[in-house]
Amino acid sequence: MKVLFIISTEDGETIFNAMRLANVGVKKGDDISVFMLGKGVCFEQAGTDEYDVMGQINQFEGDFYV
Repeated sequence: MKVLFIISTEDGETIFNAMRLANVGVKKGDDISVFMLGKGVCFEQAGTDEYDVMGQINQFEGDFYV
């Protein structure tokens, strides 16, 4: 299945959960793409100790667009 995630928020919890879901899709063999839009391009500053945004993004093996 082909899936596109569009993330347009700077909220760390939301980005973290979207990337977790994207990573599950990749692991199941789906064709996953993530597109960061608007405030979503600030994803590097969105993480916290509780929501490791960069950890999820670094784990992601699909197409990633900023």
